Amino acid sequence: MDKLSIAGVFIAFSAVGLGHSLAGGSFSDLVNLHAFIIVVGGTVGAVMLQTPASQFVQAIKSIPRVWQTQQLDVKKQTQLILSWSHTVRKDGYLVLEKHRQQADAFSVLGLEMLIDGAETEQLKQSLEDIIDLEQNRLEKQAGVFEAMGGYCPTVGILGAVLGLIQAMDFLTSPEQLGQGIAVAFVATIYGVGFANLVFLPIANKLRALAGERAIYQEMTLAGLVSIAEGANSMEVQRRLHSFNTELS
Repeated sequence: MDKLSIAGVFIAFSAVGLGHSLAGGSFSDLVNLHAFIIVVGGTVGAVMLQTPASQFVQAIKSIPRVWQTQQLDVKKQTQLILSWSHTVRKDGYLVLEKHRQQADAFSVLGLEMLIDGAETEQLKQSLEDIIDLEQNRLEKQAGVFEAMGGYCPTVGILGAVLGLIQAMDFLTSPEQLGQGIAVAFVATIYGVGFANLVFLPIANKLRALAGERAIYQEMTLAGLVSIAEGANSMEVQRRLHSFNTELS
């Protein structure tokens, strides 16, 4: 689990609740089911309307990645690439067949192209296309939550207006009047709060994870291209060094 993300959510919401309580409020003031349904339901519904079904489902499935530590073992990958380079220079490309089980899916594609004798430019172009397509898919997933962050404050204002309309209908009933006003203010808080404490951070976290994965794959690509060009192990290591620094 990504402890930093979990701590971030806890601190963000705790800060809001603690600040409210220090000002004399209570936790129950911030809990309103009507406002929650209006804001969250309205936001999700609006995003569902603008997003293709498959893209929306993929975005929802990506949420667990926000809380998980991304498994990108840069040192292990560097050692694997160096071992591939040494193997190729010693025994040729066909021996790489034995190394496929140790590699991730992206690396396997590159190894298969090396084994099949693909030209260096073809190898580079094919793997770059895979990286670009994956980054485009991950960006669309992040874009779903960014859209939620954009709609949420506006839907919160809508909830506030609905609460005030309800309050106007009960000017002669103080208890019901208070409930309407509560919905109005809490809906605004939910709109701004969920946008800036949940949806936008999730979008940015997914983009950050995608960026790290892109660098990791670019490192693998650089190593495979170096092997295809016949570079020695020292030259391959030098090419990988900058990527190791970026991901460390």
